[in-house]
Amino acid sequence: MSKQPGSQISPVMSQLSAYIASALRRSLPPAVIEKTKHHILDTLAAMISGSRLAPGMRAIGYVKTLGGVKEACVIGSNIITTAVNAALANGMLAHADETDDSHAPSLTHPGCGIVPAALAMAERERRNGAALLRAVALGYDVGCRLTQSLDAYQFREDGHSTHSFGPMFGAAAAAGALADLRERQVRHLLSFTAQQASGISCWMRDGEHVEKAFDFGGMPARNGVTAATMVAHGFTGVDDVFAGERSFFVAYGRKPDPAVLARGLGANYEIMNTNIKRWSVGSPVQAPLDSLRDLILKHQIKAADVEKVVVRVAHQGANTVDNRDMPDICMQHMCAVMLIDGNVTFASSHDQKRMRDREVLALRNRIELRGDDALSAAMPSRQGIVEVRLRDGRELKRHTTAVRGTAENPMTRGEVDEKSYDLMAPVIGRARARNLCDAVWKLEKVRDARGLRPLLRA
Repeated sequence: MSKQPGSQISPVMSQLSAYIASALRRSLPPAVIEKTKHHILDTLAAMISGSRLAPGMRAIGYVKTLGGVKEACVIGSNIITTAVNAALANGMLAHADETDDSHAPSLTHPGCGIVPAALAMAERERRNGAALLRAVALGYDVGCRLTQSLDAYQFREDGHSTHSFGPMFGAAAAAGALADLRERQVRHLLSFTAQQASGISCWMRDGEHVEKAFDFGGMPARNGVTAATMVAHGFTGVDDVFAGERSFFVAYGRKPDPAVLARGLGANYEIMNTNIKRWSVGSPVQAPLDSLRDLILKHQIKAADVEKVVVRVAHQGANTVDNRDMPDICMQHMCAVMLIDGNVTFASSHDQKRMRDREVLALRNRIELRGDDALSAAMPSRQGIVEVRLRDGRELKRHTTAVRGTAENPMTRGEVDEKSYDLMAPVIGRARARNLCDAVWKLEKVRDARGLRPLLRA
């Protein structure tokens, strides 16, 4: 491949492409390996539980019509298809509900785009578990930095979907590393990814969550794997899409900072700054459920004791989860369920019938959701305040500043294991769910990613 006439490679692109190309040969710190296992297991559990929800079932049904070379599995089914098709379906499965991870500073859900892409390419290339771990950690590093380089909050205000852009580049980086692309090929990989980068934030109007699952997970995973497989096949492209005339940063962002893409690579691992959801509900609902759970345990509150509840979150979060038709993204409904049950499980957060239950509706009518200026200013920290007035006159208040599972208050291996097992066992059975959890905790010993297939099938 000859150098393009007059082309120059920016320092950012040189550093980034070298980092991606060498990722599989570079060991990770033990803490990063452990945290990466948490996020792989958490995302696999989201895929398996999502395979029985509407977005997941439609994705599986669609991919089944496509056929294709047998390279990678579609989780929760018996389909083996191309890596591109598998990445699309599994990405939608991973965000079929609201149980997948999130990275607050970049406004992304990294796992649902990056893990499906990495798994599909690891199967295609018959990579081992250690390579899969390194590729996933790499994907988080690249994807999260991408939207941060664009000023994620401004990027969202301009109408773009941060949840699509960042994970797409993360998926491409992970897939490209697993395809063993060299430095110049990586530069072309990033160019093909930039040409596919898309997404507008009207996804929040998707009432059935199907398009949203595509926007957050399916599209980023598919496009990242597509770019990697095309370049691996010999496709060539622009040597530096991040610099020069009509570059990516000229097209996107008001005041971009391209240096963020390479800053801290190999020292600051973004997977360490990524949150795992304690509750299988939308992100804005997490902190209020933590607050309610703490109040219930401390004061032995029963639903019958409650006269009124006021919930405060950031304005954007309040707009997203205010009286929605889906249980797991409806603040008032989930708070009512927490008060009645004393806990929230995957089953209760996805029980559509309970949205018509008289007891739940009666309590829900006493729950008020408000957007709060101070909590908006605290973003990207997703905080929540719950104020409860009891019938005996007592007034209780709980402000959750660091939700369990966030980078500031991380879940333990045991807690991630318990959550994941709870999501998977109803779908694949207790024995297989237990074996899959154990396999991820020992992922370095997996010689071929295809060896995981029997644990992931329908």
